[in-house]
Amino acid sequence: MQLSARNRLRGVIVAIVRGATTAQVKIDVGDGVVVTAAITNAAVDALKLEIGKPATAVVKASDVMVGID
Repeated sequence: MQLSARNRLRGVIVAIVRGATTAQVKIDVGDGVVVTAAITNAAVDALKLEIGKPATAVVKASDVMVGID
């Protein structure tokens, strides 16, 4: 599959926390960084996501906000 999104973070799934309709999928992308994606439970099932499997977090956004204290 080819995607237009350029921001791809390859890693390993370290947690899947299911809620009523959506799940939080945590992907360890290295150097102590864990990215969390909120996707539907149906998507978790369709993609056959499991802890320990490789996965890629794909970030496609029109805005990125920066904040400071």
